[in-house]
Amino acid sequence: MDPALGPPEAMAEKRDELTPMMAQYHDLCARYDDAIVLFQVGDFYETFCGAAERTARLLEIALTSREDSTGEYPMAGIPIDNAESYVEELLEAGYRVAVADQVEEPGETPGVVERAVTRVVTPGTLTEDELLASDDNNFVAAVARDGSGAGSDDPELALALLDVSTGDFLATSSTSSEAVADEVSRFDPSEAVVGPNAPTDLFPESCMVTPYDPSAFDRERAGETVSRYFRNPDALLASDAEIRACGALLAYAEYVRGGAHEGERDTTLEDEEADETTDGDAAETDDPDRNRLEYITHLTRYDPREYLLLDAVALRSLELFEPRAVDGREEATLVGVLDETACALGGRKLRDWIRRPLLEPDRIEARLDAVEELTADVRTRETLHDRLRNVYDLERLIGRISRERANARDLRSLRDTLAVVPEIRDRIADADCTRLRELHESLDPLVDVRELIDDAIVSDPPIEITEGDIIAEGYDDGLDDLRATARDGKQWIDDLEDGERERTGIDSLKVGYNSVHGYYIEVTNPNLNSVPENYERRQTLKNSERFVTPELKEREDRIVGAEERADDREYELFRAVRREIAEEVERVQQLADALATLDALVSLATVAAQYDYCRPEIVERGSRDGLEIDIDGGRHPVVERTQESFVPNDAQLTDDRRLAVITGPNMSGKSTYMRQVAQIVLLAQVGSFVPAKSARLTPVDRIFTRVGASDDIAGGRSTFMVEMDELATILREADEHSLVLLDEVGRGTSTADGLAIAQAITEHLHDAVGATALFATHHHPLTEVADDLEDAFTLHFEVDQEDDGVVFHHDIAPDAATGSYGVEVATAAGVPEDVVERSRELVAAENETIDERDDSGSERQPTEAEESVATATADGGDIPTDVAAELRALDLAHLTPVEALTELDRLKQLLDE
Repeated sequence: MDPALGPPEAMAEKRDELTPMMAQYHDLCARYDDAIVLFQVGDFYETFCGAAERTARLLEIALTSREDSTGEYPMAGIPIDNAESYVEELLEAGYRVAVADQVEEPGETPGVVERAVTRVVTPGTLTEDELLASDDNNFVAAVARDGSGAGSDDPELALALLDVSTGDFLATSSTSSEAVADEVSRFDPSEAVVGPNAPTDLFPESCMVTPYDPSAFDRERAGETVSRYFRNPDALLASDAEIRACGALLAYAEYVRGGAHEGERDTTLEDEEADETTDGDAAETDDPDRNRLEYITHLTRYDPREYLLLDAVALRSLELFEPRAVDGREEATLVGVLDETACALGGRKLRDWIRRPLLEPDRIEARLDAVEELTADVRTRETLHDRLRNVYDLERLIGRISRERANARDLRSLRDTLAVVPEIRDRIADADCTRLRELHESLDPLVDVRELIDDAIVSDPPIEITEGDIIAEGYDDGLDDLRATARDGKQWIDDLEDGERERTGIDSLKVGYNSVHGYYIEVTNPNLNSVPENYERRQTLKNSERFVTPELKEREDRIVGAEERADDREYELFRAVRREIAEEVERVQQLADALATLDALVSLATVAAQYDYCRPEIVERGSRDGLEIDIDGGRHPVVERTQESFVPNDAQLTDDRRLAVITGPNMSGKSTYMRQVAQIVLLAQVGSFVPAKSARLTPVDRIFTRVGASDDIAGGRSTFMVEMDELATILREADEHSLVLLDEVGRGTSTADGLAIAQAITEHLHDAVGATALFATHHHPLTEVADDLEDAFTLHFEVDQEDDGVVFHHDIAPDAATGSYGVEVATAAGVPEDVVERSRELVAAENETIDERDDSGSERQPTEAEESVATATADGGDIPTDVAAELRALDLAHLTPVEALTELDRLKQLLDE
């Protein structure tokens, strides 16, 4: 046990001397030794010992102390009513939290109240709405290898992903750890469990890697776990590794569910429901299905190659979900400008579409047909958007219902959603396109569920489900009788006050009630001489006396007894209604998916109509299986929304014009243009209209980006090394179906080295890879290289130089730029004037040297230092022995250009040292 999270070892040694309550706490800490145990004591969750010191510091709450036979120890607590905010802080600090609730009523049991862990809260298994983003999934992942082990040739690696709050469950596998890492980046899980021999370096620092029972990844045990949810897992999943990952992930989800307690009373319905297991039985049951998550009904096994592949670098560079700027807003992302969804279901669906753009033209066209029809029909689109605003988060709602954590208001939210489904369904009843007609058929209004809730639950129920007033009149005759008894008794009490005032002549006499003494008749001290003989004294106050009569006591027993029995009966009935609805989990999930899809389509149509997007033409691949990207008047979907004006530009990339070398000064728009092309391609494959006058596109298998400068200081990688790593990935994995964006490659090293690397990469992309590429550069000699390559061409951004600086037109044009205008850009950025002037002098001197050399027709003579280096190199005398040995050992015939240049850079650094 971690002393920082639970009782110290000294206390553990005195386990038998602990008070019963502290013994409970000790045992729970021992069982959940990787978590901070929040231990319910009345209206607070308490922590003790090391955990108290740590939570007090992290949460900035008071640290007190407690003393018993084992000594004095720290204690810190948080109010249960506000526990979510504190739990969120603990999660953000990197801790797991085990919530131990009282599972018995304090007044109904002798001795210490029993407590049990009802759930383990971790970053990837949150189900509390207060802690979850409503418009995105929260995945927990599991990674497992096949049984061959890490040392085998091409061992298969499987990835499983589960959103515990919605039931979304996915699985895939690959023999490439890089491919699995790309999927991790795509889905961005907040937590992961990793099997034996599986790599742990697939996950970013933001993902909590949780140790978990290795036996859960055992093939036989994992298969049994999956079989409890889905028939024939061997047919559903593609490999042993996938079964291991899915089984372990389900086992982990069951583990964090805890005992599935609600903190509610243990009661059972009479008659047909008397034998059902209650919440209080969960912690000790041996039934393997007891903690089964009933709302996990679908497992989707997918192949990453079925979708446009986007690795972590591309996701970040294209700003699909997160802005590159530290203080950037979500509006400055692709999802931020596309998301006009009306409900949480649609928001998550849209993000999934952006995360996994399609490849199959027929599927893309089906979405485009729906978007086109909704774009043209303004009235239908706006009506659907308005009605979808009334749709609650059905996926998470039915999850809470299945987990028996939903209250009566949750059931009414389900009912209110079902109430708008018929109108939504009617609005697309006459749709022309296939996709909308399919959605019309999928929109099951669940009339039986709606009627059940209408009949059973009052229209405005309280939050608490154990204190009555939630079951509608007329739903249950027994409950109605109990309520009538209570009402009649209360009416008799009301009449009693008037009758006793008249009988005794005491005008100030009143009849009251409190939970301790029950009903009473209160008489002030000056009127005590008028109290009748049949009054029995119950309580003496400072200014009055309280009395009861035999008849009042009898009525009290009948009233209070009826109210308590009514509350119990309501709770029983509510649980029965909730269980009946939970049995319809698959129907509710299917409805949720249809509503989510419709909302996402309406969102895309809304954006298309409002911002003048066009329908892209999706074309099959040509005879050479290359790509065609023909965009007329394309615009960057994000930048155009953040600028007062935006200059559209065309892009034509075909089989014989597939590598564009783009030049022009900084700030002219090169990076924006490249990202714009990539985002238009991606939007089209999402099934969205695109920001352009027209677009004709071939589906792209993968988008690669090498854009912007960044380093990895913690990993010991310089900016240049990060750049080279990303380039190596591109040159290794790109093919003729890839779109590659390269921005200023080679700027992290010397000019000569950078130019050499840029040229080698350009040639390799053209000759060996065959990818469609946009290459923005300040290395102007690359334009000459492009002229010599058959399928390459040059573009530039036009700039006018005036007396007071440069004017950027942001128009792209054929051929190369005449210069980079770096000094002018520095001036515009506010660089001090003396620095700018010195820069101009140096540029002028360099240009004069070049002109002189060109006029003389002779090459520049080497300097004395350069001659010395050349002489030393020629005879090898000054080259260190180890460097010379490494040079001789290089197998140049089998090195790629980038590998050769990387080795050259490394050896050069050794010489410099």
